[in-house]
Amino acid sequence: MRRHERVIIELAVAVLRAGVAESDKRRVDTPAVRLALRCLLPYCRERWPLVSYWEGGAGGHEIGRAQTVTAAFNGIVRQLRQSGAWRE
Repeated sequence: MRRHERVIIELAVAVLRAGVAESDKRRVDTPAVRLALRCLLPYCRERWPLVSYWEGGAGGHEIGRAQTVTAAFNGIVRQLRQSGAWRE
């Protein structure tokens, strides 16, 4: 993997991680999150965690939104690890 791809993945994961931290206070269906999810799409074999993050981030209930976004984030990181695109 080229350096610029690693940088894009790191930035996208940072944006999503920040969304997880804020999801209990406000909606996180922002343009930055949408771009981050789109950047990670080629590295995730399955789309469900990306879609879940986006849809969950738009939820109106704080607890449900936070739980959905957190679970989806964990699914995204797992897929990135499986594809070899993410190493912490």
